[in-house]
Amino acid sequence: MTHLVVVPPEVPREWLARLDQPEAGCEVIVGIDAVPTPRLPEVVGLLSLLTMPVDLELLVRLPALRVVSNMAVGYDNVVIPACAARGVALGNTPGVLTDATADLTMALLLAAARRIDEAALDAREGRWHTWTPDGWLGVELRGTTLGVVGLGKIGYAVAERARGFGMQICYVGRSDHDHPDAAKLGAQRLSFTELLARADIVTLHVPLTDETQGMIDAAALEQMKPEAILINTSRGAIVDQDALLAALTTGRLRGAALDVTSPEPLPPAHPLFAAPGCLILPHIGSATHTTRRRMAELACLNLLAGVRGEPLPHPVALTQP
Repeated sequence: MTHLVVVPPEVPREWLARLDQPEAGCEVIVGIDAVPTPRLPEVVGLLSLLTMPVDLELLVRLPALRVVSNMAVGYDNVVIPACAARGVALGNTPGVLTDATADLTMALLLAAARRIDEAALDAREGRWHTWTPDGWLGVELRGTTLGVVGLGKIGYAVAERARGFGMQICYVGRSDHDHPDAAKLGAQRLSFTELLARADIVTLHVPLTDETQGMIDAAALEQMKPEAILINTSRGAIVDQDALLAALTTGRLRGAALDVTSPEPLPPAHPLFAAPGCLILPHIGSATHTTRRRMAELACLNLLAGVRGEPLPHPVALTQP
């Protein structure tokens, strides 16, 4: 039996070579819009990206769908109740992007602390006239406190790297998602309010849920130290961007470094791009050759298992315990 599956056009086809092997038993169509309408009821597998909404409307169009394989750790693009109601399995790609995202988080942390983006721009645009003792002064990391919001795999990897820079670590997170080796870092567990008040730099590593959406709002920013730095490599909607803009504009925060925004892409005219001390990247946390290929490989494995009716290697629970 041949399984009809749909993959996104954005993923290089060579990364999905496993699906083209004869033993896979798949017919691959690139792009949902390329599927002829009479064949939509034949689609049994869908490989999706974070930019692709997987909602009830789409699932109704694909009545035979067995599996959605999301090429990401997060899955806030997928309407979970709709999948659960229709018996559609959901898979993600955890684990493989931990190091890449942690590295990028540290790059943002260093860039914000040492004003690298601002200094490089001044050099390029002719504002580097001479060396001065008080030019582009930043913050040394040794002895400062990093507050990790969400000490899962990525949060722990960031904390591990930060310890190498001589930083002190505090964290907040649900106990069932904390890394089992947190004590090895000498990390101190605090309440969310305590962490905001103590940390010199706050870094966010939580999934986007109803509970975390907008958790960094005006009240949270007000509780942070004067001239603290905020790092976000998780999901843009976790931060109230209007409140962040106000905090940066008034000097309440020293800076912010964001790999994620809401929406994505952020419009070029958005005032955050011009906010003092704000560095914004186009969601490149997992953007290394090795990691993106591994993500595609895991997505293929989930997809193939799902269309065959086998347990997914990396399933997402569709019901909360």
